[in-house]
Amino acid sequence: MTISSRAAGLALAASLLFAGAAYAQTPAPAASPAPAAKTAKTTKPRSAASLECSKEADAKGLHGKERKKFRSDCKKEQAGKAAPASK
Repeated sequence: MTISSRAAGLALAASLLFAGAAYAQTPAPAASPAPAAKTAKTTKPRSAASLECSKEADAKGLHGKERKKFRSDCKKEQAGKAAPASK
């Protein structure tokens, strides 16, 4: 191998190395215009029945599907007690 071919190979390797480093750099993230909008979540207030059923589920130590089913049944019972069916 001649010195010129080695120099050309070295130059090619160096250019690929520097080009890869240039592409690896990421631009700075753009500042979001309203970060407070993400933190201000609009949710409906929970009903008294929902809160009571959650407390009962906590007392029983329920989690996951069992908790979800218990709360659903409990809220249905609470709604049934609050509005008795009239004929």
